[in-house]
Amino acid sequence: MAKAMKTASKNSKGPSADPNAGKTALVEMKDISIAFGGIKAVDHASCDLYPGEVVALLGHNGAGKSTLIKILSGAYSRDSGEIYVDGKEATITNPRHAKDYGIETIYQTLALADNVDAAANLYLGRELLTRWGTLDDAAMEAQTREVMGRLNPNFKRFKDPVKQLSGGQRQSVAIARAIHFNARILIMDEPTAALGPAETKQVGELTHQLKKDGIGIFLISHDIEDVFDLADRCIVMKNGAIVGSAQTKDVTKDEVLGMIILGKCPDGAIPGPGALDV
Repeated sequence: MAKAMKTASKNSKGPSADPNAGKTALVEMKDISIAFGGIKAVDHASCDLYPGEVVALLGHNGAGKSTLIKILSGAYSRDSGEIYVDGKEATITNPRHAKDYGIETIYQTLALADNVDAAANLYLGRELLTRWGTLDDAAMEAQTREVMGRLNPNFKRFKDPVKQLSGGQRQSVAIARAIHFNARILIMDEPTAALGPAETKQVGELTHQLKKDGIGIFLISHDIEDVFDLADRCIVMKNGAIVGSAQTKDVTKDEVLGMIILGKCPDGAIPGPGALDV
């Protein structure tokens, strides 16, 4: 752990002061490892996330970022390491445990039911019932309008099946479903993949609103423009290990690409055990 978090004092520039110093992390993953068939998919990886922060997890396909996040979301059980939520050790061995800790995942596919409207998607599997045991459509729509009004005031298509919505509007519904049930930690998997410029901008606006609400976001993205537009910090993985982490303001896009492709940690980043120059 000490090796992973050592400062880059030997560098001329070095990382700037940590804006989260003294704060308690929303979530902290320490020394996480998991292997499949003897191959280490994640190798002693550590990362953290603070309220109102977006942390981008970067790396080539197979670098380990998705596996690390699946451990946090309860899809995989780690072989070793610890997870802390609000400074207390957390037991997460399945998705229900993750939800109990306020951890929600918005997958690239969004996992929406295309043939029903926003309210039905928001309450899918958690429907509200009247005292007669029938669906309380009015209450579900009213609460959907309330949460969407806070998240995306321009959303108006409450009666339409979500298959008729734009990509950005569908993202709004998926995010609203997560935060309506008290998510404090969001995992967003390629949120702007296959979206046009206008819809990408809309997702960016949604992300900034979530930050204002104090929600922490792990962002998995291959789009370096997205990373620098949305993320406060980036963590790069290669071959299952952490190459390094940096505040996005301390590094350039080319330097981040160098971390991803070469495993080389620039002056503005904190080297991890996967960095070439460690």
